[in-house]
Amino acid sequence: MQPDTTDLQQLADDAVALVAERGRAVAGDATVEGIVRATRTRLGVTRFANSFVHQHVGEDTTEVELVVAVDGRTASTSTTRTTAEELGELLDAALASALEQPVDPHWPGATPPAEVVGASRFDAETAEADPTARAELVRAFVDAGAGLDAAGYVDTDASWVAIATTAGQRAAGASTRATVDGIHQTPTSAGSAHQTSTRLGDLDGARAGTIAAGLARDAADFDDLDPGTFEVVLGPEAVATLLTFFAVYGFNAKMHLEGASFVELGAQQLDPSLTILDDPEDPRAVGLPFDAEGSPRRPLTLVDQGVSAALAHDRRTALRAGATTTGAAIPGGESIGAVPLNVRLLGGNRSREELIGGVERGLLITELNYVRVLEPKTQQATGLTRNGTFLIEDGAVTRAVGNLRFTESFLEALAPGRVRGVGADDRLADGEFGPGMVTCPSLHLAAFTFTGGARG
Repeated sequence: MQPDTTDLQQLADDAVALVAERGRAVAGDATVEGIVRATRTRLGVTRFANSFVHQHVGEDTTEVELVVAVDGRTASTSTTRTTAEELGELLDAALASALEQPVDPHWPGATPPAEVVGASRFDAETAEADPTARAELVRAFVDAGAGLDAAGYVDTDASWVAIATTAGQRAAGASTRATVDGIHQTPTSAGSAHQTSTRLGDLDGARAGTIAAGLARDAADFDDLDPGTFEVVLGPEAVATLLTFFAVYGFNAKMHLEGASFVELGAQQLDPSLTILDDPEDPRAVGLPFDAEGSPRRPLTLVDQGVSAALAHDRRTALRAGATTTGAAIPGGESIGAVPLNVRLLGGNRSREELIGGVERGLLITELNYVRVLEPKTQQATGLTRNGTFLIEDGAVTRAVGNLRFTESFLEALAPGRVRGVGADDRLADGEFGPGMVTCPSLHLAAFTFTGGARG
């Protein structure tokens, strides 16, 4: 199976032609514009629990998403019914709906022609993966636990996308992603591991299983710890959660325009050791070289050595701000805003052991769970630790501790002077909103506030 998007591009082109044809019939002399996004998604998931595969799920669907505007009045819809007759009926309904809407003051017009130069990261083996291929990774993960109970999933995701607009933009590409994510459990503890890549062949189920089993065994005998403020070493999954909330609530230009973002452009808001990019050109990056509007994604330095340097824009926010889109449009962005989808915190030069060695008394945190933002402007959030929390004393891990609830401002946690070490273990990590969005290392932070145990 090759990344051939010819049929999808034809489908998108035909739908755009229908926008013009039906628009004249429904809206008369009004200015009718449209953006069409045709997507084929092939998803396979193999889930396992109690060390056995219990479910294979697969789907292969084609969907057409439409955004239409009639004299600036907009409506959007989508369908998996893609014959010309069905698309015509859907478009008539969308145009009729648009006529009933007020003028959208932020409608930027249909996306104009712009060259897309980035590469699509597509792997045929991953796109073609069947349940057997995923089950082999599950077996390797389970066997590495040597008798522990394992649970989790292996998935493969392939997407082919084509975009056409009434202003003349055409963009097409394909991408793949594969993930192994699982835990090993003892009667009293669990340990986790996560790997994501654009290629299924990059995943190592045995290594992931070994890491998860080691954490589970090390955490089996734990003591509860009184809450307080501690130095912490956050593993990549924990760091990815912080960066996900930065991306969605901070560097999102819509949030900034509406006064809900913490970002002060040009200000030294984070520690000088931190440089954060939106980097679709990273060879590890998952996704397409263009966004949901068809605009090219372009590399962007969000934070330059701690200085807040840029915001992620789609065409809507760019119009409002007098800026240029950075290719950060997502489906539903008119309400959510522009979100950077290839967030990358540049790695440092310290091993995990060196980060731990720099802690006098603190905590090693593998993962954060059920995190909720209390105040987007300050990035004040609360959540729990899970799947491996350990006490560090005099530069060494000494014992496991029970899960703790934290209440902390992520902005303050990464403020100037608060980052004591940046790890060299940067990789695609699983943040709060799923895999494939954040690449980051471990971090040693000066302080993180814990306000209770797992029960509150």
